[in-house]
Amino acid sequence: MRKIRKGDEVVVLTGKDKGKRGTVLRVLESALVVEGVNRVRKSVKPNPMKGTTGGFQDKDMPINVSNVALFNSLTGKGDRVGIKTLEDGRQVRFFKSNGEVVDA
Repeated sequence: MRKIRKGDEVVVLTGKDKGKRGTVLRVLESALVVEGVNRVRKSVKPNPMKGTTGGFQDKDMPINVSNVALFNSLTGKGDRVGIKTLEDGRQVRFFKSNGEVVDA
């Protein structure tokens, strides 16, 4: 079970985008693509066969999982996440600071 999943709201802890919040768009092996974080400008060649024009395009690049934390709406900050097993055998994620379950 992954501690951070697609669709989660995360806070960047380190790097040039420290403090930014965004939702996870894709989960890679040990990295995440977060909306609006680690954005770069890539040059794109024109391709008349596909109908695309050349120029610059903004693109979100992956950021390491260790550089983000799950956003806790109660505290308003990023929080560490743990995994515990409930009585019925389900595994759920919970915030380490207050023990609140993330997955209902």
